[in-house]
Amino acid sequence: MIIVPEGAIEGLVTAADCFAAVEKVFAAMARRTARNFPVVREAIGHAEALYGFKSGFDRESLALGLKAGGFWPGNAAKGLTNHQSTVFLFDADTGRCRAAVGGNLLTALRTAAASAISIRHLARPDSRVLGMIGAGHQSAFQLRAALGQRTFERVLAWNLHPGMFGRLATVAGEHGVTFEVVDLDQLGAEADVIVTITSSFAPILKAAQVRPGTHLACMGTDTRGKQEVEAELLAAATVFTDEVAQSTSIGEAQHAVASGLLAADAIVEIGTVINGDHPGRTSAGEITLFDGTGVGLQDLAVASAAVDLAVSKGLAVEVAF
Repeated sequence: MIIVPEGAIEGLVTAADCFAAVEKVFAAMARRTARNFPVVREAIGHAEALYGFKSGFDRESLALGLKAGGFWPGNAAKGLTNHQSTVFLFDADTGRCRAAVGGNLLTALRTAAASAISIRHLARPDSRVLGMIGAGHQSAFQLRAALGQRTFERVLAWNLHPGMFGRLATVAGEHGVTFEVVDLDQLGAEADVIVTITSSFAPILKAAQVRPGTHLACMGTDTRGKQEVEAELLAAATVFTDEVAQSTSIGEAQHAVASGLLAADAIVEIGTVINGDHPGRTSAGEITLFDGTGVGLQDLAVASAAVDLAVSKGLAVEVAF
């Protein structure tokens, strides 16, 4: 059994590696050669934690396994990342455990890769202003990945709690992009692309605040009850997602579907755009919205890439199991 510890991931797997792995698995999902299994995600009644499993199987790459972990809101005070996870990979031919891989950084990288993929395939080519809603741990990964998809000149940021913008300002500075803290009205009025990455249970961004032609990547809603944007915004947009079943049950679309503002069969898998089976954006004035719920196959894809890289570079730890 191969172990790739959390500490090895940063020097092993790049954002580009994750982008390629996630884009490939989204395409496989749309071809129905890869499948996610039902998600288990529950409040455990201790430490205010959410804990669960995401799993699946990709018949093309033979990636089989699961990610176990969740969200511990008190971890930051202990010097730990609030999101904690580990990916377990199994041999598809025998069922033997092939590898255990640290999943914290990989989760942030694969989530950022998903939003970046949506920007590459759905945002207007002339997009120059990027809006960021949320300034927590994952926001820097989101911003760094998004900046590589278009020639952005400005970053506009909003966060519920002021004083948390340091990491976003640093990333913007690294890319030579102007960084501004603004209110939601200005962000919506000026941004060409908006990334939301919060843990909100109430809508932050309203439909009236978003202008025509905007692309939104809503990346924070992955649990029943969470919500980052007004349901009416999804009704006004063409909605894309990683997986429709998760989008309508635990994703941003859950509220619009439940209230009858959006039909589940109107939601488009991003993989069909990648494969060329759907045109994606069809006009400069169209609002497009990607509901990134985070699927198990993303985790398996990036963990598999990490294992392959660790083995090729002699960094994998092998133990009898």
